[in-house]
Parts: sequence; C-alpha cells; structure tokens
Amino acid sequence: MAGGVIITRLIIERDRKAPAVTDFHHELLFLLHDVARLLRVDADKRARCHGMTRAQWAILIRLERQPGLSQKELAELLEVEPITVARLIDRLETRGMVERRPDPRDRRIWRLHLRPPAVPMLREIDDQRAEIIRMLADGVDGITLDAMTGALETMKANLLRSAQVAKEARREAAEVA
Repeated sequence: MAGGVIITRLIIERDRKAPAVTDFHHELLFLLHDVARLLRVDADKRARCHGMTRAQWAILIRLERQPGLSQKELAELLEVEPITVARLIDRLETRGMVERRPDPRDRRIWRLHLRPPAVPMLREIDDQRAEIIRMLADGVDGITLDAMTGALETMKANLLRSAQVAKEARREAAEVA
C-alpha cells in the first residue's frame, strides 16, 4: 500500500508541474515519431544496399566506440534481447567483421571486437550518416539546428530522468512490500 502512495505522490507532483497539452504538443509528438520512423526506414534501405541491416550497422558503430563489449552489454545498449544480438553477431562473424574473444576473467562471457573487414563498412556507414544529416538539414539554418539539437538533448534528459524516478519508486515500493 505504501508503494502506491509513493507513486500517487509522484504523479500528483508531476501533474502540478506539467503544462497543459495543446494541439502543438500533440503535433510535436506525432512529428517526433514520424521523423524517427522515416529515419529508420531510410537507414534500413541504405543498409540493405550493402547486404546488411540497420541493426548490424548499429552493432559495428557501438563496437567501434566501445571495443570489447559483451553480447549482454550490447543487447542492453541496443534495447534488444541477447538472443537477437547473438544472431546478428553470428552474421557479422560469418562476414569476418566481428570476432568473439573469451573474457579473461569470466569464461562464460564473450567479448566482441571488430576485425579489419569492418573498417571499410564503417567508413561507408559514416558516409551514409553524413548524407542523412545533409538531407535532414536541407533548408534549415544553423541557428535552428543548434536550437533543435539542444531541445532534443533536453527532452532526452527529461525522459531518462523520468525513467530513473519511476525505477526508484518501483524499487522503494518493492522494499516496503
């Protein structure tokens, strides 16, 4: 019961601070969704032209930035199930782009590393990403792009903070129960 009280208090406090939802806010949500969906569709088409998937591209990018991730860590970053990552890694391994290496401290864990054949694909991905940015920014001035970027970063931070508050409330409720 106490957990429900905590969550109710959080909702009431949030609602006191929340601005009224206007038609603009509804449109903003639709626009954000539509732009994200169209970006995914475009990236899927670009990846398919190279015999790959957007998810495989994402894996290559993550491993370039963070070599030695485990499959579980990679699954968490990509927000997919570990079995999905395992299958994607199998395909990348078959192409010679990724290799699994045993973790020196825990033999149950495989660490993922890029291999030399991934380098040309990563350059192609960089070129495709630059082209996507050029397409998106066409007709949008630099000041507006900077403002949009700042606003999206703030929105992302707000969502992450909200998720953290909810997670802490659930943990507190579980401790009380």
